[in-house]
Amino acid sequence: MTQQHPDLADEQAYIDHAYGCLETSRTDAWKLRNIHEGTLGGTTQARYERDVFDETLVNRLTQLDLGDAALVFGRIDRHRDPVAGEPDTDEPGVIESFHIGRLAVADDNREPVVVDWRAPVAEPFYRATGRESMGLARRRHFAVQGRNLLGIEDELFGAGHLGVGQEDDIEAKPGAGLRGYSTLLAVLERGRTGQLGDIVATIQGEQDEIIRSPQAGVLVVQGGPGTGKTVVALHRAAYLLYTFRFPLEDQGVLVIGPNRVFLRYIERVLPSLGEAGVEQVVLADLVHDVTWGGHDAPLTARTKGDLRMAMVIDKAVTDRERPLREDLVIGFRTGYLRLREQETFRIVRAAQRRFRRHNAARRWVEGEVWASMAATWRDGEVTPAQVKEGIRHMPEVRQALERMWPVLSPADLLHDLFGSKALLKLAATGQLNEDEYLSLYRSRADDISTVRWSDNDIALLDEARNYLGQRPVKAGGPEETDEIRTYGHIVIDEVQDLTPMQLRMASRRSLNGSMTVVGDIAQATGALAPNNWDDIVKHLPDRKGSRVIGLSVGYRIPAQIMEIANRVMMAATPSLRPPTAVRQGDDVPDFVYVDSADALGAAVAAETARLIGEIVDGNIAVVAPDPMVEMISAALNAAGIKHGRATRTALDTGVTVVPVSVVKGLELDGVIVVEPAAIVADEMQGLRALYVALTRSTRRLSIVHSQPLPLAMVGDA
Repeated sequence: MTQQHPDLADEQAYIDHAYGCLETSRTDAWKLRNIHEGTLGGTTQARYERDVFDETLVNRLTQLDLGDAALVFGRIDRHRDPVAGEPDTDEPGVIESFHIGRLAVADDNREPVVVDWRAPVAEPFYRATGRESMGLARRRHFAVQGRNLLGIEDELFGAGHLGVGQEDDIEAKPGAGLRGYSTLLAVLERGRTGQLGDIVATIQGEQDEIIRSPQAGVLVVQGGPGTGKTVVALHRAAYLLYTFRFPLEDQGVLVIGPNRVFLRYIERVLPSLGEAGVEQVVLADLVHDVTWGGHDAPLTARTKGDLRMAMVIDKAVTDRERPLREDLVIGFRTGYLRLREQETFRIVRAAQRRFRRHNAARRWVEGEVWASMAATWRDGEVTPAQVKEGIRHMPEVRQALERMWPVLSPADLLHDLFGSKALLKLAATGQLNEDEYLSLYRSRADDISTVRWSDNDIALLDEARNYLGQRPVKAGGPEETDEIRTYGHIVIDEVQDLTPMQLRMASRRSLNGSMTVVGDIAQATGALAPNNWDDIVKHLPDRKGSRVIGLSVGYRIPAQIMEIANRVMMAATPSLRPPTAVRQGDDVPDFVYVDSADALGAAVAAETARLIGEIVDGNIAVVAPDPMVEMISAALNAAGIKHGRATRTALDTGVTVVPVSVVKGLELDGVIVVEPAAIVADEMQGLRALYVALTRSTRRLSIVHSQPLPLAMVGDA
C-alpha cells in the first residue's frame, strides 16, 4: 500500500461528497420527524400509523449515525454487460464503478453514491478471484480512519494482471489467496480497544460465503481461534436483516453469547453495520424472577445438562397432578357437600388429556370440582357458582385443590423437587441413576426468593416454564408475560459449550429453524463437551436441515503463538485440524519461571509492567485460573499497576485481569497466561481451557509459572 497513490486526492474528494450526501439524508429525516411530531390526536388508526412512521424514522436515523466508523472502504470497477432492451451504447468493455460502504447513500437526484456492502452488486468486492473475476476489472481497497483516506491498494483483473487466487508464484507469497492483503494486515496490526470491531472492509472469500449463504436451516460454522467466526456470524445477521427486512425485522433476531463480558465485547459490531435492533443476551436473560450466583459440583452440572432432565421435569410436573387419597366432605348451608376420591381421579386424568400446559388447566379443574360437589347436594338445587362462592376460601378446600392441581412457577417446581429426595427418586425413575438424582438434592430454603440458582439451572427453569405455561391471571391483576418468545433467526456463539438442555432451550425460541451457530470443538470446555458437530446438531431444529462450514485461515494470531497453542490442541482434540496463520509476529512467546508459588504474583506484576512499556497502543490481559484472580489483582495493586477485572469492567481498562472461565471469544494485544498447570487441573476440560487462554493474543504472549508446564505445551523441547 502506498500513501501517494495518484488517485488519492480524487478518492478523498469522493468520500467527502458521500459524507455530504449522508448528512443531507440525516437532515431530511429529522425534518420529517419534526413535522410528524406536530400531528397529535386523531383516530386510533391515525395514531398507530404515526407511531409506525416515527419508529421507522428513528430506525433510519440510527442507521445514518455511524459514529467513528468509516462510511466508504472500497470500490469496484466492472465490465458492463449488455442488457436486453437498453441502447447499443451499453457495450461489453465499458467500465462502471461502484463505491462500497456500510450503508447505501444517494445524492439529491437519487443516484447511488455509496452501495451497501450487503447489496448483490457488492458481492464481487468480497468474492472475485483471479480465476473467477465476476466481471471485475479492478478492486480497490481504502485504508481509512474516520473520514480520512490514508492509502489505496488496487487489485487488477484480466489479461496481463495476476488476480488474487491465481496460482504460479503467488502461492508462495505471504497472504496468498487473501483479498486486500496489505489492508487486512494493517487492520490486524492495529491496537485493540476492548471492543470487537467489524470486518466489513476486509471480509475474505470464505467468510463472505458464510455471510451470504441461504437463510433456511441451521448453519454451523467451525472456526479455530482468530478465524473471525464471531464477526462472521454477526455480519451474517446484518446481511439477513438487509436481505429479508420483511418479515425478519418483525420476527426479531436473537444473539446468544456465553457471558456478559463477551456481550460487552461485541456490543458495537451490529450498530456499526446499521443494525441496532438485534437482541443480544446470555441465556440467563431469557429466564426471569430468579437470582443467579449458585455453583454446582461437576456431577451436578453434567446431570443438569443431560437431555434426560427434560423427562425428569416432565415427570415432576405430572407427579404434582394427583387425585385425593380420600373423599373431601365440606359443611355447606344446612348440609354437606362431597368430593369423592374417584371423581378427583377422573378430573385429573381428563385435565391431563385436555391441556398441554399444566397451569392452563387449573381453572378447568376448579370448575369440575365445583360442578362435582354441586351434584352431591341433595337439599334442593344449587349451582356450581354458588358452591364456589360458598366454599372456595375454606382452608381444606384450598388444600385439596393444591394437592390435585397446584399453580406452579418454574422456581416453585424445581425448588420443591430438588429439596426432596423422595420427589427426585419418583421423577427420575427410569431416567437417572441414584448418584445422578441425589447430586441434584439441596436443602429447601425458607424463602424461595433467597435461592441462588446456577447457570446449569437456566435451561431447567426454562424447561419447567415450557411444561407449566403461564399462571392464570387474577381478576383485575396484571397481564402475565410468561410466554416464550420466538425469533426469525438466532445466532449462538461459543455453541460448543452449551449442554443438550441449553441447546434445547435455544431451539425452543426458533420460529422457523433458521439459526447460525459458531464455535470450535477444540475449545469446548463445558460440562458435557461434544466430540463432534453431530453431538450438537442433533439437539437443534431439523425442519430444514443443517450445514457445517469450516473457516480454515487464522487472521488474528501470529504463527509463533499458534505453534505453541496447536501442541495443546492436538493433545486435547487430535482429530481436528488447526487453522493456518496468515502472519508472522514480531516476537516469540516468553516463558517466565519462578521457583515458588509465593513469588508468582510479583512475577506477574513485573511481566505486566514490561508489556505495558512495550505495547503502548493496545490492551493487555492477565488470564489466570479463577481461584487466583484475587491474588493476581492484589499483586498488581501492590505494584501500583492500574487495572480492571473482566467480570466488573469488561475490557474497558488498559490492563484487565480475566478469569480463564470467561476469556473465551476475547482478543487482546498482549496476554499473560498464569500457571498453565493449574488451569489444566482446575477446569473440567483443562487442556481445552488452556488452549483457549493461549489463543487470545494478537501480538505478545507471556507464560508465567511456578509449576512444571503441561507436557502438551512442552512438545519435543
